[in-house]
Amino acid sequence: MEYGAIDLHLRHSQIRIVREDGSVVLERRISTTRESLTAMFQARPRMRVIVETGTESEWVAQTVEACGHEVIVVDPNYTLMYGTRQRRVKTDRRDVAALAEANRHGIYRAAHRVSAAQRHQRRVLRVREQLIRVRTQAINLVRAQLRQEGYRLSSGSAGRVVARYRALAITGALAQALAPVIALLEHLAPAIGGANTDATAAAQQDPIVRRLTTAPGVGPIIGLTYRATVDDIARFRAAASASAYFGLVPCEDSSADRQRRGRITKRGPTTARSLLIQAAWGGWRQRTRDPLQRWARRLAERRGRRIAIVALARRLCRILYAMWRDGTAYQPAMTGVA
Repeated sequence: MEYGAIDLHLRHSQIRIVREDGSVVLERRISTTRESLTAMFQARPRMRVIVETGTESEWVAQTVEACGHEVIVVDPNYTLMYGTRQRRVKTDRRDVAALAEANRHGIYRAAHRVSAAQRHQRRVLRVREQLIRVRTQAINLVRAQLRQEGYRLSSGSAGRVVARYRALAITGALAQALAPVIALLEHLAPAIGGANTDATAAAQQDPIVRRLTTAPGVGPIIGLTYRATVDDIARFRAAASASAYFGLVPCEDSSADRQRRGRITKRGPTTARSLLIQAAWGGWRQRTRDPLQRWARRLAERRGRRIAIVALARRLCRILYAMWRDGTAYQPAMTGVA
């Protein structure tokens, strides 16, 4: 049997194929295109190929799989996979040689490959996020330019910022300079509105997201993001693993009788983690006295509000995991707090 490895890069990638005894069958640098990958792998006997996870990895894996091979997308943070590589000399050829040896010996850790449906949902959510980011930057620009001339843009929802600007009746050079930004905001409004409508509809159609949104502070966007980020609940052994994946567990440097814990790790998906903290703030501000809110307020009295909010986000992440795993809606009595 042969074993292949791809050191993947944007324009060119390094390919290496070895036999069971470690002898090199082929080593070549090719363009990172579907055509080049197909020409490389299509005529070869079935083999196992590994490629590091990254932006390009999924379509590359699908292309090689279409040629009849087994493809494993691996975690590049698994350091044992690079045991044969010298740390002080790093080249593409050395990297692909280390990957090929790891493949031959089975020394790798497979990364999760997101389903096609959730890849699409992630893409839709990222487009919406970018539209909102552009709108926020445009609004901040308008506010700053108005303040320089002694005007104040009244507070209110982002969707009505153009109407509030029109109410100021700005004329002259200032109005002419801001016209392109105002036109941009006018075009963004229906696009963001449509994205929000689509997100709400998608949340209603997905039974898992419907259950997740029964938790305090969790709306359609947060539910969809959590669903798309986790993708498969079985990939985590326990709720603690899920919260660690989202970067919501504290750093720790403990040894013997000494125990030191610091800030949260902030590893993993940044957007999903931020939305969980946003959900925690939403639950904090709700008027209904939910057990989670009471627990967080007691913690805030001892440790401060910011620490309490992060702890609430971590607990909410674990509750969402349990709701998904067990197929149940949110039940205040089952949160584990009194």
